[in-house]
Amino acid sequence: MGELRFQEWVALAARLMEAVGVVVMVAGAVVATGLLAFPSAGMIARGESRFHRFRVHLGRGILLGLEFLVAADIIRTVSELPTLERVVVLAVIVLIRTFLSVTLQVELEGRWPWQSLRGLGAGSRAHASAPPVLGRPGEPEAHPPAEH
Repeated sequence: MGELRFQEWVALAARLMEAVGVVVMVAGAVVATGLLAFPSAGMIARGESRFHRFRVHLGRGILLGLEFLVAADIIRTVSELPTLERVVVLAVIVLIRTFLSVTLQVELEGRWPWQSLRGLGAGSRAHASAPPVLGRPGEPEAHPPAEH
């Protein structure tokens, strides 16, 4: 086996990042489906909606997978001869994937990514029916306050 050139290594790295992104999304879907089919006793005791938990787990898998796909696009673009066309294509791809990531995060957490939990006071736009904002494992879930 001959020695791979730098560009070939970078192209391989981009393909691996894409593969990891796809695997993460598929694994997220499998885990979310498994948790939907076999809910935990703790989830049932807290009265959580199975469908809501499914969406949260599925959305997190998609978000993480999108991060890997964006990284792969960036690696691929910087490794090749930069042309205006390639840079524009990368910009469009990153914008679309970033938009998807932000909208998924808003849907899952009920707040903008740049909002802190402390920023969800009485003057915020958080809605009482918004999904809970998930904390770290072992901490209770925080529910955004309703508008008054």
